[in-house]
Amino acid sequence: MIGGLFIYNHKGEVLISRVYRDDIGRNAVDAFRVNVIHARQQVRSPVTNIARTSFFHVKRSNIWLAAVTKQNVNAAMVFEFLYKMCDVMTAYFGKISEENIKNNFVLIYELLDEILDFGYPQNSETGALKTFITQQGIKSQTKEEQSQITSQVTGQIGWRREGIKYRRNELFLDVLESVNLLMSPQVGDVKDDDDWRDPMKVTEHVSNGSAVQTVTSSVAGIGKATNRVVMKSYLSGMPECKFGMNDKIVIDKQGKGTADETSKSSGKQSIAIDDCTFHQCVRLSKFDSERSISFIPPDGEYELMRYRTTKDIILPFRVIPLVREVGRTKLEVKVVIKSNFKPSLLAQKIEVRIPTPLNTSGVQVICMKGKAKYKASENAIVWKIKRMAGMKESQISAEIELLPTNDKKKWARPPISMNFEVPFAPSGLKVRYLKVFEPKLNYSDHDVIKWVRYIGRSGIYETRC
Repeated sequence: MIGGLFIYNHKGEVLISRVYRDDIGRNAVDAFRVNVIHARQQVRSPVTNIARTSFFHVKRSNIWLAAVTKQNVNAAMVFEFLYKMCDVMTAYFGKISEENIKNNFVLIYELLDEILDFGYPQNSETGALKTFITQQGIKSQTKEEQSQITSQVTGQIGWRREGIKYRRNELFLDVLESVNLLMSPQVGDVKDDDDWRDPMKVTEHVSNGSAVQTVTSSVAGIGKATNRVVMKSYLSGMPECKFGMNDKIVIDKQGKGTADETSKSSGKQSIAIDDCTFHQCVRLSKFDSERSISFIPPDGEYELMRYRTTKDIILPFRVIPLVREVGRTKLEVKVVIKSNFKPSLLAQKIEVRIPTPLNTSGVQVICMKGKAKYKASENAIVWKIKRMAGMKESQISAEIELLPTNDKKKWARPPISMNFEVPFAPSGLKVRYLKVFEPKLNYSDHDVIKWVRYIGRSGIYETRC
């Protein structure tokens, strides 16, 4: 699949070079350096085609990793391998830098020998690799250790080794979600994907006097702010875990009526999950047939699943702006934020960023709660609130003095953005059960200490004024 793998520094010098197929020559190294690293214009695309050769590259600080091939390969699989290679190197020697790569080049070649075979990715699990590849190289193994390594490399459980023991068995589960919002004060201002960066959308129409507001929102991932279920497991032996959530399909199967009737009677709202991806430890056959997430967990921290939803999303905050122009040299701005969740919950790290015109000469700010400051370098009023309870509202007023200008072009009024963190999942996802079974070591589900935490954060949360 991959014809060659090269690692460059910021100067274009080759630090690591491994060619797996005869159709890739040394001229490919120079082609990538000239056309990508030393290009006059910044290369934004992660895939570059040069002389019928495809270069798939990722960059970590000042280091370039490039996979080269002349075949029609699966691009997503190549990038998945490159990111996995970065994770493996980080697990072995920390930050990926030129100095670390030079100090550990022997180790990197050993890792490439295990991870890639004739250009095809093999075992890339850090836990399994660390059992027989160390900083000093391959250690001499006993017969028992060699048999254990063989079972991990060729068996079904390559992500966990046997013989793990803890004095106290603990399991931590974090549900991490992000909410994206674009609110327009008039109908028709929200246009397709030009105004939105994620295809998963929910559109609601809320009447507000004579005006109608178009709300486009989603609970989805943008860049690294994806919806994730992250777990930390400190369990002895080889336990079997089962994880359940209020999935609409599961509740509909278990209840006699519809999912809505079942959720009302049980007091729990069911959610419709559009799609999800799992860690390789999850048994997909059981999920397809029973919708139950059953797995043998890796040791330590890992990402169990990613998911996305587009229906019945809870918007934690509503931002109501009012901008009034007083002549050509003055603006009056008033912004009200309303929290839309239970009064017993507290939102934290709240920050509202109100843009100002470029010809602003002075700002006077009055806020009911928190602290507000005008930042001339950012052309914005930054309003910060440490904590805010649910079903509350707060407001800020500002008078903006403007310098006279000959520019007749009207101010574009950029949207007001907001950042926050709330202790619940905006999609409505709830953990229904989390069970652990380990028959060999004779400890049950009641002997395991479990912790569940929900965190909802703002993604791109904007309101036009």
